[in-house]
Formats: sequence, structure tokens, C-alpha cells
Amino acid sequence: MREESYVAKNLILPGNATAPVTRTKRIPSELRRRKINFLSEPNWYKRILWRLKEDSQFLRSAVQLAFVLLCIWIGIEFYLFLKWGMSAGTENFVSRPPGVEGFLPISALISLKYWLQTSIVNTIHPSALFIFLAIIIASVVLKKSFCSWLCPIGTLSESLWLLGEKIFGKNIHLPRWLDYPLRSLKYLLLSFFVWAIAGMDVPAMAAFIDSPYNKIADVKMFLFFANISTFALWTIIVFMMLSVVVKNFWCRFLCPYGALLGIVGWLSPLKITREKSTCIDCNLCTEACLANIKVHTAGRIWSDECTSCMRCVEVCPVKNTLTMKTSFVKQTIPNWVFGVLVVGVFMGVTGFAMLTGHWDNSITKEEYAKRIQEIDTPLYQH
Repeated sequence: MREESYVAKNLILPGNATAPVTRTKRIPSELRRRKINFLSEPNWYKRILWRLKEDSQFLRSAVQLAFVLLCIWIGIEFYLFLKWGMSAGTENFVSRPPGVEGFLPISALISLKYWLQTSIVNTIHPSALFIFLAIIIASVVLKKSFCSWLCPIGTLSESLWLLGEKIFGKNIHLPRWLDYPLRSLKYLLLSFFVWAIAGMDVPAMAAFIDSPYNKIADVKMFLFFANISTFALWTIIVFMMLSVVVKNFWCRFLCPYGALLGIVGWLSPLKITREKSTCIDCNLCTEACLANIKVHTAGRIWSDECTSCMRCVEVCPVKNTLTMKTSFVKQTIPNWVFGVLVVGVFMGVTGFAMLTGHWDNSITKEEYAKRIQEIDTPLYQH
């Protein structure tokens, strides 16, 4: 019987110590995952479809690229809309894209609480609420998958550390005594926002939602980056440089959105599960993990840092050893099905908002023109 061997590295020893112990385990041919030669398919479109089905990371990269292009398209449309508004109507009018509200998390949080307490979907930033709901629902069902499959900031962060790995050969892994305190920062930021919003009653939330500032919060956000200060620019540059050498620096240590989704993701029935009886301790899963989780020592991945990126599943050389499944149904979720679910949940919730008339806001073209012209007045400071 033909077998394939793998060498286990950095085995965990008693007392949580690590040592360069070498041990080889052989994979019987019936347990070895088949290696697919996608180039054997001569038709390019069939080859792409085949790879989308069989290669989770190719599928994830395709979804990431599509979402980044969508965000760029929204940005261009919003720029043209704002150009019209700043010109006092002399430029050609371009409709404001509602999707821009996905970048207003504070307004979305307030809208969510307002909706839960009043059953009213506010008409100022309704798409912000439904985009936020789509992300939350996706996290409840599919763990913290938004971060590694859809989030444009997550995609940028991943691209930066991959670049650093290519340049320097590896990324810096911070020691536990420093990693844990830094990871707590995003939870402190989340706690601050939750505390601030928790103290708002219904009249206060209604006043904020209908305030002049909130009505053009998306315009203020765009202008912040378009006319960025030297300090803010250098802050972003520093974060990007840190992300080159430290894997997912912003996402791991500072993103309050990620902190919230990590907590919500604990509710997800779907988790990466390791079959201990067939695991060969090759450590490939741990090396591939975006969140530096010791996958090769776990039974089920409960960590709030897991983003369900499926990298560990993809690199595992043994059939059905690392899989995405629930604890109560032993049926494995195929990688392509998981990717389709991530996109499907997001599109389903936002599509529902469009079909029910909760996507476009109620601010008229004339009101936008007036408010954009007076945006530098004290009325729009907050």
C-alpha cells in the first residue's frame, strides 16, 4: 500500500514547552487527501468552476476580490454624488449609493437599538441597519466569517502581512505576555461604544438619528479621508507598516467590530473540528491559521479569533480530519457550501431590505444639496 509521510514540528510537550522534536507519521493511501491538478482541465471556465468548488482559498480570494470591487464601485459613485453636491448642482447628478452606509458602524449600532426598542426602521440610514444585521446574522450562523471573507479592511490587512511574509520570510509572533493585553484593546473600544449607546434612551436616539450631523455622516466620513490630516495619515501608515510585519495587526488588536463579531461567533453552531484519531500532528493547520490558533491541539475551535477562513482545513493532508461541522450533526459542510452561505446570508439580508423598501433613505436630493453646501458650519460639528 502506498503511503505518504509528514514530519511533525514544534510538538507541544508537558508544561506547554515546545521543542524541535521530530516524529514521522505515515498516511495510508485511503486516508490521504487527493491532490488535484486543475491544469488538467483544458477549458478555462470549467477549470475556474472546478477550482472554486474544490479550493476554498481560491473561492475565498474570489469573494474577497468581488467585495473589494463592490466597495470601490460604491466609493466612485459616492465621490461623483459628492462632486455634484459640492458644485451646487452644476455637475451631473449621480445618485448616492446606499451601500456607503456600511461604513457607518456607530449609526448602525444606534439604529439597531432604536429598532429593537421601537420596531421602527429609521429612514435616515436604513441600509446601515440591514448591512449591520447581515454581518451579525452571518456571525451567528457562520462564526466570524465576515472578517476573512467579506471585510475590505480584513482583505487589506491579510494582503499586507502576506506581503511581509514574502519580503521577510516570516511574520513577527508577539509573545503571549504582550499579545493578550494588546488583544484586549479592541474589547475596551467595543465596551466604550456599547456603554455610550446603552445610556441613550429612545428620545436621545431619535434626536441623534434625525440630527443634521447624522444625516450627512457619510459625507463627513468621506471628507475626513479626502482631506486627511497629517497626523491621521501617519497613523494609518504606521498601522499599515505594523500589519506588514505583524499578522493582522489592526484586526487582531484594535478593531471593535471584530471584537463584537468574535463574541457573537461563540453562538455559531458551525466550528472547525479536528478528528484526533486521524490527526498526524504535522502542525500544518496551526502554521496556516490567520489568527495564530493552535489548531493541531484542539478538538473544536472555540476561539473568538477564528474567522472561519478555512486555511487550516485546506492544508490538512488527511481526509476528514479537519472539517467544518456542528456538534449535533456529524455531516461535514463542504468548503464551497460554506463560502456560498457566507455570501448568501449577506445578500439575502440586504436583498430583503431592498425588496421591502428599507434600503434607500428618505433624504431628498434638494436637502443633500443644501446640507453639503453648509457642511463646514457649526451645525454639522459633533
